[in-house]
Amino acid sequence: MEIKPLLPPVTVNGVTIPPERIAAEAQNHPAPKGKPGLAWKAAARALALREILLQEARARGLSPDPAELSPGRWETEEEALIRQLLDQAIAPVLPDEAELRALYDAAPDRFRAPSLYEAAHILLAAPETDADAQALARQTAQALLAELRQSPRRFAELAARHSACASRDQGGLLGQLASGDTVPEFEAALAGMDEGAISEPVETRYGIHLIRLDARARGEVLPFDAVLPHLREAQEKAAWIRASRALTAELVAEAQVTGIAMSEVAA
Repeated sequence: MEIKPLLPPVTVNGVTIPPERIAAEAQNHPAPKGKPGLAWKAAARALALREILLQEARARGLSPDPAELSPGRWETEEEALIRQLLDQAIAPVLPDEAELRALYDAAPDRFRAPSLYEAAHILLAAPETDADAQALARQTAQALLAELRQSPRRFAELAARHSACASRDQGGLLGQLASGDTVPEFEAALAGMDEGAISEPVETRYGIHLIRLDARARGEVLPFDAVLPHLREAQEKAAWIRASRALTAELVAEAQVTGIAMSEVAA
């Protein structure tokens, strides 16, 4: 069955990218329901960029030397060519230790050991896909919160009666939590609370939570020497990304591409 393209033929320096390949690649690019053209355009841009990189690799005389990605799993020849091109063409400007020290000194509070929390919660389970269950959970959470504002000491009682978490058997107590132990929304709520406070309803993938923060031990600022290896790695990755984007933008600007606008890739 012939696939009818949603766009004009896409070419890169005279090389046509078959619509069948674009259609297959489009499966990897989600788009809003009823707007398949967006996925098609994203796929066409991705394949056009891939073709630009492959043409540049071949123009430089590179021969594919596939690397083993994991035991028994190897790069394709095209993947190898693109990796080899990037290895050869990208020379990021790496920060020296003085620059890293300046980054650290500008905001040392960013470099703390994990904070520790002691907290309790009441979980009102509600699947993200069930709007009725979520509405009921929010309504119940507001009603429980009103009760807790009148009588905070009833938290354990209400947790035992209403919470969908196994911690209900301990009055909702979660024990000691470190940064990263909970989902981001839950941890963000903890970070913004005063000790002894009970939160407004907090939504996570698990449902609606009422959280009580019993204690917090804020992590100490880590010394520069402890932070240096991680800071250097992060800045080197950022430098590589900047350099790769500059290379991509340069190659896209030099290429003759028809059928798809490459401005989003170049940006």
